[in-house]
Amino acid sequence: MNAPQAAAAKVPFGTRLRDWWGSLDRWQQWAVLIPVVVVIYLLPVLNPPFLTTEPGTDFQITLFNAARIALIAIGLNIVVGQAGLLDLGYVGFFAVGAYTTAVFSSPDSFLATDYPWLACIPLAMFVTAVSGLILGAPTLRLRGDYLAIVTLGFGEIVRLLADNLDPLRGQRGFGAIPGPEVTRADGSQVFTSTDGTPWYWLTVTVIIVVLMFVGNLERSRVGRAWVAIREDEDAAEAMGVPTFRFKLWAFAMGATVGGLSGSIYAGQVGFINSQGFDIITSILFLAAVVLGGSGNKVGVILGAFIIVYIPDRFQVIAQYRFLIFGLAIIVLMIFRPQGLLGARQRLLTYGRQAYQRLIGKGEQISSESALGKHEEGVLR
Repeated sequence: MNAPQAAAAKVPFGTRLRDWWGSLDRWQQWAVLIPVVVVIYLLPVLNPPFLTTEPGTDFQITLFNAARIALIAIGLNIVVGQAGLLDLGYVGFFAVGAYTTAVFSSPDSFLATDYPWLACIPLAMFVTAVSGLILGAPTLRLRGDYLAIVTLGFGEIVRLLADNLDPLRGQRGFGAIPGPEVTRADGSQVFTSTDGTPWYWLTVTVIIVVLMFVGNLERSRVGRAWVAIREDEDAAEAMGVPTFRFKLWAFAMGATVGGLSGSIYAGQVGFINSQGFDIITSILFLAAVVLGGSGNKVGVILGAFIIVYIPDRFQVIAQYRFLIFGLAIIVLMIFRPQGLLGARQRLLTYGRQAYQRLIGKGEQISSESALGKHEEGVLR
């Protein structure tokens, strides 16, 4: 083996894959992506025997739940992975979106309105964005564990308000929440709570749109400011980055995606109450981001799929499924602490190339995630 081949062998597979992807032209990237997206859309129809969760769990519903959690993880990744803000109460935004949809569309609502589901989506996104601004304005001057505790309190406050305020109906909840009004030729509804395929296709379409928006945002001035804040907030502020404003934007945008996912969830299940938005659910969302790779959009989607798929896949041996799920998490944390597809931590988009041109060798890049830095501070 010659020297170039030996050097290439030492480069991690993930780095080689990213370099290969970055070397492709835009049309070549789309040529690779389109067949992959087609296969993703066809999964509920194909129901591959090696992937199916049946007979224990309906495979189409499992796919929808995985897509729903993936959408939530993308929104949480804006806050945790891009801006480096540890948010333990993201379920609060998810709940605000679901309850906003229920209040404006359910016949059980005190408003006595019957808005269609599509009209409730922008309302849910707006209300959750405002709630993100309200939470972030007084709290985002905190950092690290203190911010995590405040966000954890926010998630619990939302749940307790839903449980105790009479207009929000507590455990009685809201029923008959409508979904998209689409009918087949025979007059039957396309979107029902028992058929996960249309909901899966809808959620995947929403994920693609959100990914395109977030990707463009990451490559903009806002995205570069988030990375600077994540790496070193004091240095970013010293260089003139308005850190508070950009952190507030991250909170509002992450909350908006959370509200969108909550609205989709409410429309699919048709019933919500205060019991579905506890702290365990919030930790599940964060686990999807950490397992997949904080800061990597594709990674958090993969993490969401693992979080949903493993428990449903082993439904047949129900008494052992959480043991298998826990062991899988432990193995991943031991061998891939940065997540399955951890993001490379650098401030400049072309930092490595510039460094190589300057001194002729590659720079050392930390594999620590934003969450890992918080954990290291606690251990010290």
